[in-house]
Amino acid sequence: MKIMVVGGGGREHAIIKKIKENKSVTEIFALPGNGGMAKDATLVDIGAKEIDKIVEFAVTNAIDYAVVAPDDPLVLGCVDALEAKGIPCFGPRANAAIIEGSKVFSKNLMKKYGIPTAEYEVFNDMQAALAYLETAPVPTVIKADGLALGKGVIIAQTREEAKAAVVSMMQDKAFGSSGDNIVIEEFLTGPEVSVLAFTDGKTVAPMVSSMDHKRAGDNDTGLNTGGMGTIAPNPYYTASVAAECMEKIFLPTINAMNNEGRTFKGCLYFGLMITPKGPKVIEYNCRFGDPETQVVLPLLESDLLTVMMAVTEGRLGELEVKFSNKSAACVIMASAGYPQSYEKGFELTIPAEIENNVYVAGAVLKDSKLLTNGGRVLGVTAVEENLKSAVESSYSLVKKIHFDNAFYRSDIGAKALAVLED
Repeated sequence: MKIMVVGGGGREHAIIKKIKENKSVTEIFALPGNGGMAKDATLVDIGAKEIDKIVEFAVTNAIDYAVVAPDDPLVLGCVDALEAKGIPCFGPRANAAIIEGSKVFSKNLMKKYGIPTAEYEVFNDMQAALAYLETAPVPTVIKADGLALGKGVIIAQTREEAKAAVVSMMQDKAFGSSGDNIVIEEFLTGPEVSVLAFTDGKTVAPMVSSMDHKRAGDNDTGLNTGGMGTIAPNPYYTASVAAECMEKIFLPTINAMNNEGRTFKGCLYFGLMITPKGPKVIEYNCRFGDPETQVVLPLLESDLLTVMMAVTEGRLGELEVKFSNKSAACVIMASAGYPQSYEKGFELTIPAEIENNVYVAGAVLKDSKLLTNGGRVLGVTAVEENLKSAVESSYSLVKKIHFDNAFYRSDIGAKALAVLED
């Protein structure tokens, strides 16, 4: 089978490595991929948002199955365009990907179908939003409606911060047209949990839970990033919480989308907060999370491609999707200055004996040398019998990798380990 994976980051590298385990796979193409994936896939210089070129490549090269991984091409209808040419895909169509593409849509969906989430108001007029903030409780959360590379959410501690966020989004267009509409919502408290789930629109098969570390610095200090590391499973996600999420959140969401004529097939990401009043949805994503994928897929014991194809064909209920009882930890190595300005082009050395543990996100091949080419350069994942060992192993692997100006958090997993030790 010839497989095509759309996307170019660490998440896509994790997906490619897992798909490679299937013996029927003869070739994997990554569009565009990155230099660090060159040993695992054939890189094709087509951007993830170049839908027409993606479709043309797939048809010309007789691709048997496509995985569309990032949010942008999903929201832009990449799956619809490929399916129109008879190419089966993993990922939701555009009318279902709106669950991530529009915060206003997803919040209204939850309100309509009684799915637990934060209280909220929607605004398309800046003055009305600013007037509302005069009396709204603080802290509060301001969200741009559309996609914003995971950065369109601001937690404002004061009214002044909240107003500045509104002006930044609606007047200054910090996130472009994504800020034409905004959501102002209640600030929830409690531990956060990420749960990715395979679904074919009928059956929901949750993957192992995970915990992301968003802030750039240790002890959750510094700026928000795309994620500086993850661990799985998340100790806050107990069996009773999982059962409640399935009953009150997962199945109701799938049913709600069906009722709206927007059947969701693919990976649905549930960003949850375990509040004193029970689990609530913070956000939905219409795809695998990054870097959650880098700890979740290494724990998957079932064959990924087999599961994906069952999702596409609407027969997920026929499979048992199995995960290991072990633990995984992923530490992200980034370029100094990320998530703001940073330098690129430093030589990256990854010892051959640990390549299987490394998922490259930002690198380019030049004169047969691997050079850094992004803020988040790579993730290093270790799987062990328990979380403490997984964290220790991941950090020991990190020390074997080198590039100038590298930085990483030293406390990935610390919060989870403290919970387990209580």
